[in-house]
Amino acid sequence: MLSFITALSHAQKRIIILVLDCGLVVVSLYLSFAAKFGFAIGALALVAYLPLLPYLVICIVCLSLFLDFRHIQLATYDANLTIKTAMLAAALCLCSLTLGWVGKIQIDVLFHIIWGVFFFVLSVMSRALLLQVVQAVYRHSKKTLRVLIYGAGATGKQLVIAMRNHSHIEPVAFIDDNVALHGIKMAGLPVLSAVRIKEIVKERRVDRLLLAIPSLSQPKQLQIAHRLQKIGLEVQAVPSFSQLIGEEALIDKLTPVKPNLFLNRDEVSETFNDARASYNNRNVLITGAGGSIGSELSRQILDASPRRLILFELSELALFRIDMEIRELTEGKPIEIIPILGSITDGRQMRKIISDFEVQVILHAAAYKHVPLVECNPLPGLSNNVLGTQTLAQAALEGNVERFVLISSDKAVRPTNIMGASKRLAELVVQDISSRIPRDSGPIFSMVRFGNVLGSSGSVVPLFQDQLRRGGPLTVTHPDVARYFMTVQEAVTLVLRAGAMANGGEVFVLDMGRPVHIEKLARQVIENAGYTVREEENPDGDIEIAFTGLRPGEKLIEELSINGTLRGTIHKKIFFSDEQRLSEFEVAAAIKSLREAIADGDEVAARSVAKNWVEGYTVFTQIDTPAESDA
Repeated sequence: MLSFITALSHAQKRIIILVLDCGLVVVSLYLSFAAKFGFAIGALALVAYLPLLPYLVICIVCLSLFLDFRHIQLATYDANLTIKTAMLAAALCLCSLTLGWVGKIQIDVLFHIIWGVFFFVLSVMSRALLLQVVQAVYRHSKKTLRVLIYGAGATGKQLVIAMRNHSHIEPVAFIDDNVALHGIKMAGLPVLSAVRIKEIVKERRVDRLLLAIPSLSQPKQLQIAHRLQKIGLEVQAVPSFSQLIGEEALIDKLTPVKPNLFLNRDEVSETFNDARASYNNRNVLITGAGGSIGSELSRQILDASPRRLILFELSELALFRIDMEIRELTEGKPIEIIPILGSITDGRQMRKIISDFEVQVILHAAAYKHVPLVECNPLPGLSNNVLGTQTLAQAALEGNVERFVLISSDKAVRPTNIMGASKRLAELVVQDISSRIPRDSGPIFSMVRFGNVLGSSGSVVPLFQDQLRRGGPLTVTHPDVARYFMTVQEAVTLVLRAGAMANGGEVFVLDMGRPVHIEKLARQVIENAGYTVREEENPDGDIEIAFTGLRPGEKLIEELSINGTLRGTIHKKIFFSDEQRLSEFEVAAAIKSLREAIADGDEVAARSVAKNWVEGYTVFTQIDTPAESDA
């Protein structure tokens, strides 16, 4: 039966309805004669009327076309179309009356009115019956989608009405948290308890659940959806009517947030204009140009009008994106943009780039920076961050560049992880090369150390916002964990200033204000989005903060200098850390041991190099998270 219905074209379905109406003309005529003369005489009267039937059929076809009945579908037959059917019946009455007068069949006017009423009633009833038959066929077929509706409010009832006009969807019941509604019927469907949802899904063979509670906050809707998805249900949320017509936003309240909102201090808003001379009309190489720091370096360096900008990147996608962006920013300017794919560990490539493009300034931002990932992959991390830096710095020395600036990290200070140890070893390598250059006779090497960058890829604020979109919880490793933060714009501005003021071998440290507690930051993100924190004091809040325990290599609080002393410079936000260096022989021994460990694939030996040569390096030990933080 289903295959027959679905095989019919729209034209064929319209012909069937038209034939049905023609049949109803005969039935309604017989019923009218029977009502007037009785069943036996009524049959004879119908035989006498038969010569006029072909003309009446022509009339019904013409009137159906005139009233546009050919586009009417069973599923959309409503009050307006019922009025059209009444108009058709009235017009047919007039046609019948006219035909009777022309054919000299003496039947009074009352008969024609009765016949019109019979035709109207039978026409409406037949369409309603056909709709029920078709829906029943679809309902018992495998293609029917059985839907359970969560929320027996106005949106849920409107949803049921809409779904009943769809042959492939069958609403089976409501579920609602309101106990007062349990056991009653709404829009013809029972309202059941959400507590029994597993039984309901099984008993009623539910395929999909629709959340019809648009007034509920999005995080709470997501929490319900996640809970229901765990029992194997496909869950979809339904917008409210006000959302559909544009009076209320369809999407959640999570608009992009400016990172400086979470600094808890004034942002450095100045430019590096007084340092432009060090980069103006120079050939500048930026490694890691597609990363958060590297891409911002690429943008800001354009203000100094370099002659040539070489964008060096390991990731093809990242390089493609920054190359396209920088080309748009430099359109019409006499700045040559050169994108290069490669690795800083490739000494031959680095020497060729420096030589071919006459590189004068190197801003070295390429590094593996994600602490847990580098902790799990120490050999690639040490190879890239330490040996790559040593290779690039040596190529810069041989190429006699003017300036080399290493982008370092606060995690290099007394590190508890391989990433931090690798950055400190990279600093020691650069300091060693710088110490062997006579003053005013070679490249100026310097390092700039700072903390976390808000808004960068993998940083905590985008992570929190992503977790917020999914309904939470926001994960924090420990209640006491704190970090120094800067925006990427102010960090890069100060890096360029520090690089310009360097004389050789300095470790510059940027003033990042006071460390920010990550739990407090998580609260700010939640509240900034217009939600509340769900905790013991507020069990009905929207979003929970969950404490997961410190990750391998993670410290509670980072530091900015090894000896704890910072000296001021000519800029109030840039400090100088005078730290003990390794001798040339010690650095050579460390690099030799590290190369051997990496060549042998020996992680233990590689970690030993870090432990032997990095001051303050300690192996990570887990700090337990308080039990109450799991609330």
